[in-house]
Amino acid sequence: MTIDWARQRILILAPHPDDETLGCGGLISKAKAAGAEVYVQFLTVGDTADHSERGFSTAGERYAEIKEVADHFRWDGWHIAFPGDDHHLRLDVLPRFELSNAIERHSPLSIAALEPTVVLSPHRSSYNQDHQATAEAVHTALRPSDRRARHHPPVVLTYEEAADQWHDGAVPAPGLLVELAEADLEAKLAAMRLYGTQVHDHPHTRSALTLRSLAVLRGMQGGVALAEGYHVLRWLA
Repeated sequence: MTIDWARQRILILAPHPDDETLGCGGLISKAKAAGAEVYVQFLTVGDTADHSERGFSTAGERYAEIKEVADHFRWDGWHIAFPGDDHHLRLDVLPRFELSNAIERHSPLSIAALEPTVVLSPHRSSYNQDHQATAEAVHTALRPSDRRARHHPPVVLTYEEAADQWHDGAVPAPGLLVELAEADLEAKLAAMRLYGTQVHDHPHTRSALTLRSLAVLRGMQGGVALAEGYHVLRWLA
């Protein structure tokens, strides 16, 4: 099963800045090199008390990091749907109707406005409440319906992060493996370094060694050197 990345318009739904890189950084590099369009819809960002050497990061610092990462990956566009401390780490108390509608039609990078061919969202197994709320809202926004009336992205995938494995139930293995070149993984690791308020030394779920180790594991499962894993919600061939 293959996909021609050069022909795709990709929309990534990221609860916070860095989630798109943690889950899809290698694919972003691979797809952009092939000629794809890549857009990132962040759901929220705000001031953050980080368990890191920085100790605290402001929304302004996070915006500056996004701009650097956007230039690094050459994104075609990005947007934050619900900025500010009223929403950051509080998406689970935002009415689902409002969150789903932003993804479906009310954002400049909504499904209706962008008409993407590939949509990527977080997996619902995450322990983070913002990730869970985003996953559920995307599930609603991309519900099956008559595609003559609503845009139906033919490929809908959920991405994984290393922290998702912290779960008391069985998290299924990714059903789709995207092979990465070493250059794709290096681009992912470089992007995480640009998220200076969020990257950590090992052992941590956002360390370079963790990201490389997960790519090696997924690559081994596909019989290649490196890969990223995705769960398939829709693949219309």
